[in-house]
Amino acid sequence: MTPKQITEHGLQEGEDCFAIATIVRTAGVTAAKPGAKALLREDGTILEGWLGGGCVKGAIKDATLRAYATGQPQFISVTPEENLAEIGVQAGDDVDGIRFARNGCPSKGTVDIFIEPYLPTPDLFLFGASPVAMKLAELAPQFGWAVASAAGDMPLPGRQPGRGRYLVIATQGQGDLAALKTGLAAPSDYVAFVGSRKKFASLSEKLTAAGVDAARLASVHAPAGLNIGAVTPSEIALSILAELTKAKREKLAQVAHNG
Repeated sequence: MTPKQITEHGLQEGEDCFAIATIVRTAGVTAAKPGAKALLREDGTILEGWLGGGCVKGAIKDATLRAYATGQPQFISVTPEENLAEIGVQAGDDVDGIRFARNGCPSKGTVDIFIEPYLPTPDLFLFGASPVAMKLAELAPQFGWAVASAAGDMPLPGRQPGRGRYLVIATQGQGDLAALKTGLAAPSDYVAFVGSRKKFASLSEKLTAAGVDAARLASVHAPAGLNIGAVTPSEIALSILAELTKAKREKLAQVAHNG
């Protein structure tokens, strides 16, 4: 698929979910041949290209859903049932990174397909204009984050389907309470507070009295960032970026395990 073909369907890399599937190998009689490609919606619908007929449609849909949920590429082998039996696997088995599916078509061919997902860039909302916030805003886009400023007196924009939402409150004494209230008003994948445990404990008491859910308060990473002995704003921003990356990867791993 070319960038033009992708954009012609109203899709933008980093903004929308889609996948590109490529046939990498065939055996026996198959409608499509190696090198054939298709552009897929996140639900497995083919927008452009050709991968064969109904023999592979169900397997492609399932694999695309897994790719979308886990953020990981999928390699599937759509194989006749008798061939599956010969190699000692069943439809749905994963062996050495290959997910096997049954080809029930009369042609009895085998089609191996690689599916690569393109997921929206996760949103990172930064509260505050502190040196830590400014340094994090500089670093984060280099590691695949869509950075946006957030204000404690304004609600966050609606969450886009499929986009991760991560929040860092780096107000550092300038509207801490308001930022926490706004940040905890709706679920997010990660919320961190730049400040000491003692300071956050004091703010938590006020937030609890204001009716903020205790479970959401307990989920806040405070102090923000991995413990790397950070001192300067740049080092603190680096420690937060490391923790953000860890949280993102753990979420994808959990989805993959549950799937």
